[in-house]
Amino acid sequence: MEKMGTLSLQSINLALDSYLGGKNARQESYNLSHEILLLYDEVGDLTFDMMLRYQPVASDFRLIRSSLEIAYGFTRFGRYAYDITLVRDMFGDLSECRNEVIYTLSGEIKHMITLAVQSFATLDLEKAKELRTDEDLVDKYYNKHLPMLINSGNVKCALADALVLRYLERIADHAAFIGESVNYIVTGQRGHH
Repeated sequence: MEKMGTLSLQSINLALDSYLGGKNARQESYNLSHEILLLYDEVGDLTFDMMLRYQPVASDFRLIRSSLEIAYGFTRFGRYAYDITLVRDMFGDLSECRNEVIYTLSGEIKHMITLAVQSFATLDLEKAKELRTDEDLVDKYYNKHLPMLINSGNVKCALADALVLRYLERIADHAAFIGESVNYIVTGQRGHH
């Protein structure tokens, strides 16, 4: 799980930096996403093995269930990172695009991924709560800036940014869900928003 978290953060950093910097990182991003997916299968096998061998109690089941959910979240981070690199490939040179909101949100998203990994590694409820607040902020940016793209004068930039904004919004959702899973592991309560 630790390796999945590290690879997730690496894949998001790579995708956002390559999108904003105009570099092609498609293959490297694909490789990271694929490696995360392979680790997800490994986590699934290990959790199944734990249930068969050790007859876990309720709190153990919470950890096992949540670990699978969190591992799935890590696979989504890798996939969305790959999707961001595909946008860059599809649209080609985007140096004319201003990307202001993408710049702003990329820092927030990187912070959220780091926070999600840390909250799970340490089962820190404060970090888990912070993820929900951060996710609300990302939603506000998304809801504010998406309509603004419709009125922009550059269709290519507007479409590329709209796609990337959507991926960032989904990444934030998955990060917040990891926070909810951490809360469930520690307290046994789900804190759906």
